[in-house]
Amino acid sequence: MSSPEIERLIQMLAKLPGLGPRSARRAALYLIKRRDSLLDPLASAMAQAARSVTTCGVCGNLDATDPCGVCADARRDRGQVCVVEDVADLWALERAASFKGTYHVIGGTLSALDGRGPEDLNIAALVSRVAAGDVTEVILATSATVDGQTTAHYISDRLEDLAAEKGAGLNITRLAHGVPVGGELDYLDDGTLSAALKARRPV
Repeated sequence: MSSPEIERLIQMLAKLPGLGPRSARRAALYLIKRRDSLLDPLASAMAQAARSVTTCGVCGNLDATDPCGVCADARRDRGQVCVVEDVADLWALERAASFKGTYHVIGGTLSALDGRGPEDLNIAALVSRVAAGDVTEVILATSATVDGQTTAHYISDRLEDLAAEKGAGLNITRLAHGVPVGGELDYLDDGTLSAALKARRPV
């Protein structure tokens, strides 16, 4: 039987995605055996991240600065806003290095089954951002799932109403070729993401 300290470490590791109780036990043992080279540096890095990482007030990305590095980059095209469900999707698109605009993280998808409506997502902030800025294109990069498509349609309707009110041109596009139906952005390779961005089309 393990000590309470080790059991707590195992329980915390088991809460991570992809780790069950057995995998968490193996990971805990591996870390403890390599305390100086791995466990202590990992604990330090986690403590530093807990103190420093914050949510960007502009796009919802996670970074040590607010606004984040993407939003603060003067080389980015402010006219393009890519809407993603989660920070993991933003990071996946950044790995592809094909998009030079900005992002907006909405924090999930609409889901009647889970009781998640528009007010539970960061959609109102997106509409306000488009209304206040010089945004010329919104790229809907939600997952190709039923909930992702429903969310994209809802956002498209909101933005089209806004464009009609303002009387200004606003292109609303959607990721196209390369994204399989039922797929999620974080699991796609860089080439697929690049092809999807280049082949986007109007909604």
